[in-house]
Amino acid sequence: MLLLAVDTATPAVTVALHDGTRVVAESGQVDARRHGELLLPAVDRVLAAAGVKLDAVTDVVVGVGPGPYTGLRVGLVTAATFGSVLSVPVHGLCTLDGLAYAAGQAGLEGPFAVATDARRKEVYWARYEDARTRSGEPAVDRPADIAGQLAGLPVAGAGAVLYPEAFPDARGPEHVAAGALAALAAERLAAGADMLPPQPLYLRRPDAQVPKNYKVVTPK
Repeated sequence: MLLLAVDTATPAVTVALHDGTRVVAESGQVDARRHGELLLPAVDRVLAAAGVKLDAVTDVVVGVGPGPYTGLRVGLVTAATFGSVLSVPVHGLCTLDGLAYAAGQAGLEGPFAVATDARRKEVYWARYEDARTRSGEPAVDRPADIAGQLAGLPVAGAGAVLYPEAFPDARGPEHVAAGALAALAAERLAAGADMLPPQPLYLRRPDAQVPKNYKVVTPK
């Protein structure tokens, strides 16, 4: 196995290669406005660091979110393109699951929660029994509305850092890393567990909207 993992669901543009046993190369850069510009150069860097060509990849895993529409689709479209060109399977993985797994690698024990920035003064979040076990589905809410549900729990991710009044026990990491995403995917694939389809998990409508009073002008 040589698994290529990418995630653009958070401000981090992150890429990793995993050989089924360990992460062999990884790259990450936080820039919420340049996902499309940064992702392919990051893939090139990771392949070069591992000393392999793209055609050596046997599987692709992509973070499916939840995340903002524009950034999230960059990773999904890129993963789908690689899968088509290489004729290899493309597996989806919840980005929050990857962040929870990374938090576990950093020493955080369950139960805990994960929260990422959803903009509009909201967070994408989920609760975990441990680093590999999510309880319930991901959701998007205002921090104050879920503070009571998560009271007493450590909360990993940028969402916790942004809203300390709601999440006083904020923990790292702030953003998902593709190395953790790849390691979790490798574990699940080795165990024969079902993976998500590589489809976006938006949880709400995109920020970009057609104006309500938009008029179509056609030439006479």
